[in-house]
Amino acid sequence: MHKRYSLIDKVYSIKNLTEAFNKVKRNKGSRTKGIDGVTAHSFQVELTKELCLLHDELRSGEYRPQAVRRTFIDKPDGSQRPLGIPCFRDRVVQQALCNILEPIFEETFHPSSYAYRPNRSAHHAVTKADLFMRKYGLSHVVDMDLSQCFDLLDHQEIIDSVGEYVSDGKVLSLIEHFLKSGIMHKSTFIESSKGSPQGGVISPLLANIYLNRFDQSMKSRGIRLVRYADDILLFARTKSEAYCHMRRAVSFLEGSLKLRVNATKTSITHLKEGLHYLGFVIDLQGVRVSPKSVKSFKDKVRKLTRRSQGHYPLKIYIRDLSQLMQGYSMYYRLGLSKSLFRSLQSWIRRRLRMMIMKSWKSWKGLYKQLRRMNYKGTYRRISLCRWRNSNCYLIHRALPDKWFSEQGLFDLTKVITNTIHQFRDKVLA
Repeated sequence: MHKRYSLIDKVYSIKNLTEAFNKVKRNKGSRTKGIDGVTAHSFQVELTKELCLLHDELRSGEYRPQAVRRTFIDKPDGSQRPLGIPCFRDRVVQQALCNILEPIFEETFHPSSYAYRPNRSAHHAVTKADLFMRKYGLSHVVDMDLSQCFDLLDHQEIIDSVGEYVSDGKVLSLIEHFLKSGIMHKSTFIESSKGSPQGGVISPLLANIYLNRFDQSMKSRGIRLVRYADDILLFARTKSEAYCHMRRAVSFLEGSLKLRVNATKTSITHLKEGLHYLGFVIDLQGVRVSPKSVKSFKDKVRKLTRRSQGHYPLKIYIRDLSQLMQGYSMYYRLGLSKSLFRSLQSWIRRRLRMMIMKSWKSWKGLYKQLRRMNYKGTYRRISLCRWRNSNCYLIHRALPDKWFSEQGLFDLTKVITNTIHQFRDKVLA
């Protein structure tokens, strides 16, 4: 592939900067502030002026990014993941840079790399893994995880990797400025001698460029892999072959790329035992939702349906629940999840029934609701504080499934599941 030379003029063109602004604004983190406190809304107030200023600074070479703001998010295991939030104007420039660099590097990436790439997703990664294990007979899998991948990326290695395809010194210098812009944690400035802050717009692209050397190294050795960001799978026919793959991979990642393999999260598994990957389990039965993912979803539902809640109208809780259920089902419909969705739908309705029962406070509330539902049968008083009563006939008569649908509750049972076949042709192309 030939090198690209004059690119900086494409980066700072007003058209590209405008497109970059619109992309960053659409991003979920557009309200997140950097150290300057500027949001997408405040930047847009004087959009033409701001974009012209960026255009002039980039063209003259005077542009310098500010330090990223250090923040932390909780991980499922109880630990915290550090994020670096750039200022909004820096995010616009990073996106403008990505707009130009991404098409150049996209065609160089390994076909089984699926994170942070256009028209690729975790669903593609899971589908490819399932094909390797179940169709191609590569039933032994090395499941690898990298520790603090973004924080350990070597700056010179990034510049060298980008420089293999880009010869524009101003573009390389701009990337280096982003890498070395530093971190502001509270009121303390920390120099960044390595790593690319997770939270930066350009960091995912740089990570893919960096790890592509590993992908291509495995490919040259005939090792089948699937990589989604720093979650790596290597496939083998036998256990001994899997061990050989793992040794080669660890040697390359920790030696050539100066990364760190998480030994506690790296293991060799077999199709019979099941591979846990990106929220799914791939085993002899097929692709299913992992129990850990089900538990996480239920914990979120419990927070939204506490019995003591009642500060807002019921429709607010149903709206929030429906958003959660829709997002969950759109991701996990890939696998064999029909019976799971049916079970979850029943459980969620029961949680809502318990909330409503608690809000009635006495049997009179149930009596009124039964009358609204035109119930003419016999009635006996029941405790509205017991979980077991939320499943009794009278409660179901007062609050039937159809009633929840009328209130706008999303119905998991109507979601088409086992959609993995829709991705098979794409990952084989």
